[in-house]
Amino acid sequence: MTASRSDSVRGGGRATGGPTAITNVLVANRGEIARRVFATCRRMGIATTAVYSDADAAAPHVAEADAAIRLPGNTPGETYLRGELIIEAAHAAGADAIHPGYGFLSENAEFARAVLDAGLVWIGPPVAAIEQMGSKVESKKMMDAAGVPVLAELDPAEVTDAHLPVLIKASAGGGGRGMRVVRELSELSGQIEAARREAESAFGDPTVFCERYLETGRHIEVQVMSDTAGTTWAVGERECSIQRRHQKVVEEAPSPLVEKVDGMRDRLFEAARLAAGAIGYEGAGTVEFLADEKGEFFFLEMNTRLQVEHPVTEQTTGLDLVRLQLQVASGLPLPATQPAKRGHSIEVRLYAEDPSHDWQPQSGPVHKLDIPFTAGEFTVLEHSGVRLDTGVVDGSVVGVHYDPMLAKVISYAETRAEAAHLLATALQRAKIHGLVTNRDLLVRVLRHPAFIAGDTDTAFFATHGLDALSAPLTSESDEALSIVAAALADAAANRRAARADRGIPSGWRNLASAPQTKSYESRTSGTHEVRYRFTRTGVQVEGHEGLELVDLTPDRVVLSVPGARGPVRRQFEIARYDDLVCVDSPLGPVAVRRLPRFTDPADQVAAGSLLAPMPGSVIRLGAAAGDQVKLGQPILWLEAMKMEHTIVAPATGVLTALNVTVGQQVEVGAVLAVVDEPSENQE
Repeated sequence: MTASRSDSVRGGGRATGGPTAITNVLVANRGEIARRVFATCRRMGIATTAVYSDADAAAPHVAEADAAIRLPGNTPGETYLRGELIIEAAHAAGADAIHPGYGFLSENAEFARAVLDAGLVWIGPPVAAIEQMGSKVESKKMMDAAGVPVLAELDPAEVTDAHLPVLIKASAGGGGRGMRVVRELSELSGQIEAARREAESAFGDPTVFCERYLETGRHIEVQVMSDTAGTTWAVGERECSIQRRHQKVVEEAPSPLVEKVDGMRDRLFEAARLAAGAIGYEGAGTVEFLADEKGEFFFLEMNTRLQVEHPVTEQTTGLDLVRLQLQVASGLPLPATQPAKRGHSIEVRLYAEDPSHDWQPQSGPVHKLDIPFTAGEFTVLEHSGVRLDTGVVDGSVVGVHYDPMLAKVISYAETRAEAAHLLATALQRAKIHGLVTNRDLLVRVLRHPAFIAGDTDTAFFATHGLDALSAPLTSESDEALSIVAAALADAAANRRAARADRGIPSGWRNLASAPQTKSYESRTSGTHEVRYRFTRTGVQVEGHEGLELVDLTPDRVVLSVPGARGPVRRQFEIARYDDLVCVDSPLGPVAVRRLPRFTDPADQVAAGSLLAPMPGSVIRLGAAAGDQVKLGQPILWLEAMKMEHTIVAPATGVLTALNVTVGQQVEVGAVLAVVDEPSENQE
C-alpha cells in the first residue's frame, strides 16, 4: 500500500526542516468548505481565520472563525481569487498556515509558491506537483509516460467529424466550468469560445482542450494521501458517475462497479500510486478515471487538493482527511497502518437549482434547512446515520456570485441499500424552505431501480429521463390536500391576529352562506382555489367530501382523510414567509405562493416578455431592438453563479424591446426583452 520516491522529486510543498507546529490556519475559501476545515482545526485545538467578500459578510463561516478579514468586493475575481490579499490577511490575523480548501486558488501553483515565500505553511501538495497537474494537457502526457492509461488529447483545430462527439474541457479547472459536449462540427468554434469565457471567469485561465467523449462511462476516482517520507496510501475509491453538466451530483464509496469486477480495485490503486509517485506528491489528492463496464479505465485528471466528495471516503475509512492534511503539512508521517474499508457511504449535493427548467440556479433566502436523522456535522460517524456539511443556516441568503450548493448530505450505513434508503428518506422529510432545490431529483435517483442495482453511468439522466427524475415527489392529490391544510392554517393564523372574536372560526356564520376562498400558486401545477366553510359540525371543503378537521393551529393541521379502507389521520406542518407557504408532511414537501384577492394591474407582464430566470450580469447580446428573430434564437447571455446561461426568443417575431446592455446587473423576474408575435391578420 505504499510507494517511495526520492527527495529530489518532492517539490517543496511545505517549509523545509523538521516538524512544524501549526497554531492558526487561514482558510482561503468560503461557505461549507471553510466550515469543514474549521471543524477539524477546532478538534485539534488550532485557531482559525476566515476571509470574506462583502456578499459573505453575514455568512456562517465568518461568525465561526476566531478572526475574519474582509476582502473588498463581491465577485471571486475581486476577492477569493486575490492571492496577495489573502496572504496579507494571514499576516494581519497572525495565521501561520493557509489551507486553500477546494475551488478558487486550491490548484494555483503561483499562489502556493507565494504562500511559501511569505513564510507561511502551505497545507497542500508541492508547488511542482500542482504545476505538473495544473495543465490537463501536460498531465496526460506525463501519466502516459508513467504507465497510467489515458485518453488521447485532441487539438481543437484538428477535430473532424470522425472524432465526434468530443468534450471541451478547461485545462486549469473542473466542476463542470468550461466544459461542453459537441456533437456537430459546425458548433465547435462557438462552444470553444463559450468554454474559454467560463474558464477565464472561474479559474483566470481560458485554456481549453478536446478529448473523445464517451457517452456512457463510469467516473471512478481514487483518494491518495502521501506524506513527506515517501509513503503513499491509496485510501479508497469513489464512484461519481451521476453528473449534470459534467458536475457530480451523487457520490459514493465504495464503487459498485469496482465491487463487482475482480481485480479492478488493485489495478486502480496501482495506477493511482503510479500517478502520485510520478510527481512526488505530498498531502491529499484525487486521481480520476473514466471506466467502462468491463473494468477498463483511463486517466482523466489528478486533482491536487481535497475533493468536495471526500466525506464518503472519511465515512468508509474512519479517517479525518483534513486532520491528515494538517499533519502531513506539519512534517509528520502517516500512521504505520492504513485503516480497513468499512460499510457504505453516499453523498448528494443539495443545490439551489431547478432541474426541470434546464438546471436554472436559484438565489434568495434560505428560511429553513432541517435534515432529519442528522447525527453529526463535518465529522466522521461511528454508527449509521446522516452527516451534514453545509455552508448555510436558517436565514442565510444564496447570492449570484458563487456556486449555489446548499449542503452535502451524506449517509453512512452497513450496506449500500441501507445507505440509499436512509438518505432518500432524510431528504424527502427534510424541511427546505425558501428556494427551489434539486431535492426531488435526488430522492428519485436514490430510489430508482437502476441506482439500487448499481447501474450508474454518466448518461444516467439521459437514459432514465430528466423529466421523470425531476418530477415532484408529492402526487397531485397529496399536493391538493396539503394546500387545503395550508388554507385552514392561514385561516387559523388570521383568527389569532384578529382583534375581536378570536375564538370564532374564520368565516363562521349562523346561517348558510358563500364559502370562504383562498388561492395559491404552485410552481408545478398552477393555481389552486380552496373553498371551505366552517359549520357547527366542523369544516366542509369543496372537492374533499368526508374530510374531517381533527386539530387546527396556525402552524399545524391534523386531518382525517377518507379512504377505501377507512379514514386515515394525516398531520401537516405549515410555515409562512410573506406570501410563501411551506407545508411539510410524510406525504411529501409542498411550497406554494399565496395569491392576493385582487391583482394589481401594474403587476401584469406583456405577452412575449423574456424574464430573467435568475439574477445575473448581461455578458453578450445576440440581437437588437427591431430585429426579426426566430423561435429559440439566442437574444442575450447571462452570467450567474460562474455559469453562462442563454436567453432565447420564446417565439418567432419582432424584438420590439431590448431593455438591457452588456455589463448590466439584472434581478430575477426583470423584463429583459419583448418579442412581438405577428397576428394571423398580419400574416
